[in-house]
Amino acid sequence: MSKAFAGVGSSGQRGVFGSGGVSGARFSCLWWKMAACGRVQPLLLLMSLCLLSVQALKPLPGFGNVRPPAAAMHQQSRAALPNPGNNAAAAAAAASSGAQSRRSTGWKLAEEQACREDVTRLCPKHTWTNNLSVLECLQDKKEDTEIATDCNHLLWNYKLNLTTDPKFESVALEVCTSTMLELKECADEERGKGYLMSCLVDHRINVTERQCHQYITKMTSIIFSDYRLICGFMDKCREDINTLQCGSIAVGEKDLHSQGEVIACLERALVREAEQQDKAHQIKDACKKSIMRVAELSADDFHLDRYLYFSCRDDRERFCENTQVGEGRVYKCLFNHKFEEAMSEKCRNALTTRQKLIAQDYKVSYSLAKACKADLRKYRCNPDTSMPRAREARLSYLLLCLESAVHRGRTVTGDCQGEMLDYRRMLMEDFSLSPEIVLVARGDKGTVDNLCQTALQTLIQSADPGADYRIDRALNEACESVIQTACKHIRSGDPMILSCLMEHLYTEKMVQDCEHRLLELQYFISRDWKLDPILYRKCQNDASRLCYTPSWNESSELMPPGAVFSCLYRHAYRTEEQGRRLTRDCKVEVQRILHQRALDVKLDPELQKRCMTDLGKWCSEKTDTGQELECLQDHLEDLVSSCRDVVGNLTELESEDIQIEALLIRACEPVIQSHCHDVADNQIDTGNLLECLVQNKHQREMNDKCAVGVTHFQLVQMKDFRFSYKFKMACKEDVLKLCPNIEKKADVVICLSTTVRNDTLQDVKDQRVSLKCRKQLRVEELEMSEDIRLEPELHDACKKDINKLCSSVAYGNAQIIECLKENKKQLSQVCHQKIFKLQETEMMDPELDYQLMRVCKQMIKRFCTESDAKNVLQCLKLNKNSELMDPKCKQMITKRQITQNTDYRLNPVLRKACKADIPKFCQSILNKASDANELEGQVISCLKLKYADQRLSGDCEDQIRVILQESALDYRLDPQLQVHCRNEIPRLCAEEAAAQEQTGQVEECLKNNLLKIKQEECKTEVLNMLKESKADIFVDPVLHTACALDLKHHCAAINPGRGRQMSCLMEALQDKQVRLQPECKRRLQDRIDMWSYAAKVAPAEGFSDLAAQVMTSPSKNYILFMIALAVSLLFLVGLLCGRITKRVTRELKDR
Repeated sequence: MSKAFAGVGSSGQRGVFGSGGVSGARFSCLWWKMAACGRVQPLLLLMSLCLLSVQALKPLPGFGNVRPPAAAMHQQSRAALPNPGNNAAAAAAAASSGAQSRRSTGWKLAEEQACREDVTRLCPKHTWTNNLSVLECLQDKKEDTEIATDCNHLLWNYKLNLTTDPKFESVALEVCTSTMLELKECADEERGKGYLMSCLVDHRINVTERQCHQYITKMTSIIFSDYRLICGFMDKCREDINTLQCGSIAVGEKDLHSQGEVIACLERALVREAEQQDKAHQIKDACKKSIMRVAELSADDFHLDRYLYFSCRDDRERFCENTQVGEGRVYKCLFNHKFEEAMSEKCRNALTTRQKLIAQDYKVSYSLAKACKADLRKYRCNPDTSMPRAREARLSYLLLCLESAVHRGRTVTGDCQGEMLDYRRMLMEDFSLSPEIVLVARGDKGTVDNLCQTALQTLIQSADPGADYRIDRALNEACESVIQTACKHIRSGDPMILSCLMEHLYTEKMVQDCEHRLLELQYFISRDWKLDPILYRKCQNDASRLCYTPSWNESSELMPPGAVFSCLYRHAYRTEEQGRRLTRDCKVEVQRILHQRALDVKLDPELQKRCMTDLGKWCSEKTDTGQELECLQDHLEDLVSSCRDVVGNLTELESEDIQIEALLIRACEPVIQSHCHDVADNQIDTGNLLECLVQNKHQREMNDKCAVGVTHFQLVQMKDFRFSYKFKMACKEDVLKLCPNIEKKADVVICLSTTVRNDTLQDVKDQRVSLKCRKQLRVEELEMSEDIRLEPELHDACKKDINKLCSSVAYGNAQIIECLKENKKQLSQVCHQKIFKLQETEMMDPELDYQLMRVCKQMIKRFCTESDAKNVLQCLKLNKNSELMDPKCKQMITKRQITQNTDYRLNPVLRKACKADIPKFCQSILNKASDANELEGQVISCLKLKYADQRLSGDCEDQIRVILQESALDYRLDPQLQVHCRNEIPRLCAEEAAAQEQTGQVEECLKNNLLKIKQEECKTEVLNMLKESKADIFVDPVLHTACALDLKHHCAAINPGRGRQMSCLMEALQDKQVRLQPECKRRLQDRIDMWSYAAKVAPAEGFSDLAAQVMTSPSKNYILFMIALAVSLLFLVGLLCGRITKRVTRELKDR
């Protein structure tokens, strides 16, 4: 080895700088051509430039002190440089003379007059004895450092001549002896063509000999110090350099230390070409390859990228002082600090250019190419000769290919995944690294949207932040506090972090900046199902089986990424009868995505695409969370058909699984936990949770947000029966058969209800509506009764009345309906008619009376558990006066009784019992009746009079007796009395009418003040009451209460009704042997006086009326006896007179 280096150090025939030496271009040409022609794998060349630490290198023995002969230097200077200048010639001559005088001790750069001052000033003293150390010291100084021009030329000539050594292979063989034994493929290379050096560079990472490694590293640093030393570069790029004005190619015109700027200029031009295409200068293909090759070969050591090295010297010391040189580590360190404020603008720009080159060709990143070399080969991600190399070499293609392997469950080495993570983060940090985005961003407004969307989508897929949120540094920083509080149970970097953040979107734990960043990312993830790694992992087999999807890094026009998820969720909610379904794990993930999409319209690509116009037209002011979808649902009939279909399908899906409506579920969490946790925990929801929420809408756990959300969904359901999943599934066949061409749910319910009612009334054996539909129909009817808005026809008819009479009343709990009922007399004719029909329906089916069922819920459980649903009100009426009856329920029952007594049609029991009596006795009243107005109790009053006359049928008499008994206790139950005595009651009985509990006081007051009543109609009503009380003591509650004990003692065996018990008491009163209770005796005497007065004031209008009065009189027996006695006397008188007359006649005949 010493002999070899001695030869290198001499100036004789064996000197490396002799006239027979290989030119500087020859070595670099051999190296360059081998790398370019494929003799050397590009990736291996890239890897060969690692582990360089220029400051730490020690000089090779003998090699560091080579000297350039003056003649050779002068000749090379003139051959290589067009205009060396006088200063260059002087420097060469000086170097020649100095070298000759010190031949025995070796030529020293530090001793040359041209560089002595600069070396002394700039280089440490211990380096002066080694030429290469001096060379490294001077060529690595800052650009603004002043180095003498003569010294600059001397250095460049030295480097040029250094590369002409014909003995490189011999030196390599001696320096790398052990390595050559280990690397047999290098030892077998043909000599004299430079292949040996290329092989050593290829296997540089396997070289363990320190001096051999230093030898290769130093030669690399010499060549890359000036682009003119790189073989072929100047020839291939001369024209582009001149055209782009990238700098001088002649010595003396520019500081040789700035020659790195020439390559930097070409690199920037190459980047501009990718970003601007036709608008930028088109660099020749040969020059492009040379530029990219230079970038590749300088990938391991940032010293080799001269422009970046000089631009970032200070920044390297500031940010990466402790980062070891080699394997691209300094590059990566600087990349990580690129956006820090302390980073200089010049270095940031140089780093961006380097990153853009990496984006165009991944091999420009030494660490990535090295770490992923085996994986690229394993998963066939290397350039395909049948495809354009530009696409295959792109960083995005490499990332997509390797990410596809990861998503398919294949093994990718940890080092490679680490590098992928770094570069995915790099792409996310700076959009300008993606030339497609820069290109479309500079396009004309209006034509950019789709192209920009596609470019951004490609970037997101390449970076794949869904797999690791940390890739999006902006998101990571913005959401750090949320992750630490809400998602701390999830491992850092886990894909579930994004799902966790989405679950807390629009919650108290979410911060605004994180919300914005999260929605930005989710916007793109929602448009490509593959970008959600959990969804892809769970559903890739289902997607391939059911949706015929391509692989992860491929696309298909037949099944674009956005259509795949639509396909998955269509299969997710299929029944077994409908065909193939998703696996359980996949369905869970599909539901998770649907829940997330419901948070914001922008996260539903199909909805946003088809409804953009409608959103602007109808919902421009609805910008709060969740309002946009609600607005679209509210304007469903006004939407364009394509948008209406999308909104309808989504609403139909929500009706099956309301948990998709994530904001609603959050608001309803308390009531779900208290009342609906059983159905909420089910993996498969078939509308049960929504039904449970509706049923518990008025529980104390129900908050305003939840109640409003549930009601809104109920209102939306009314637009189409398909929006009620359980109703749709139970009744779809019945709807098609019985109610075709009807879509609105309210109309469908009316249609089916009418069919059921008609079949029931006609006693049809086989009802046309199926049993399962009838059951669900019942549920829908009950739900609709809770809010007038759920009955659109009624609501539309009464809108004006609601605004006028019930504007302060809240919707829900049937409060508006109750308000309209209470103000029935003030309603418009149309609304009045609808309310009357509603009441008629409710009286026939009390379960539909929401207020009654709500207020009396507990009393129904207490008293009416065994009663049929349609007899609930009847049961409550029977138990109304029980001590256990709730006061509020009792009040509600009274309201319903008042309503029933206004019109016999509102009392189905009475109507049925008196169906023959009403036409027989009250036809004149029926002739005046109309559907829009109640009869104000006229028919019932008519039946009461006939009851007093004892002319009703048995069933009808029983019902009228009940009505009489009820109205005797509460004057409000007698509509005719209220109508005719509305002025007299406040005047004569104000105190009694004001009493909260009515026990017949008002009626008693009116009876006692009969003589004071001025209005004849009122007096007639009171007299009718007296007349009715003669027929049944139970109709007179005051008298009945006073005589209760006497009835029990003296009349227990007598059946009530038809005045029998009253007659019993009257007889007891006249019987001196019977002692009645003083109060009973007094009340009876009062009643006798009243009846006597009534007889005088209201005499019988005819024989039938007189007969009826006699039959209902308490002295009926006495009157009948007297009548019979009178008739008998008359008969006897007749007989007697007849005999006298006959005797007189006979006497006349005898004459």
